[in-house]
Amino acid sequence: MAVKMRLTRMGSKKRPFYRVVVTNSGTRRDGRPLDFIGWYNPMTEPAKVEIDKQKARKWLEQGAEASETVKKLLKEMR
Repeated sequence: MAVKMRLTRMGSKKRPFYRVVVTNSGTRRDGRPLDFIGWYNPMTEPAKVEIDKQKARKWLEQGAEASETVKKLLKEMR
């Protein structure tokens, strides 16, 4: 199975909050992740993003694939 970096939804109804996680591609969206690498809060103005760059780089070097949304968030962090 491939390893992916993707978002896990947290928060209450109509108040989303996301964690950026590394997980196996076969697990469900809110399943147990391999590693937490950050968070994303779209409800603030401007949206806040906090990602541990060292952990993200480590997982990408090991072959993890980032989802489209996570790729955009990583580009914003640069």
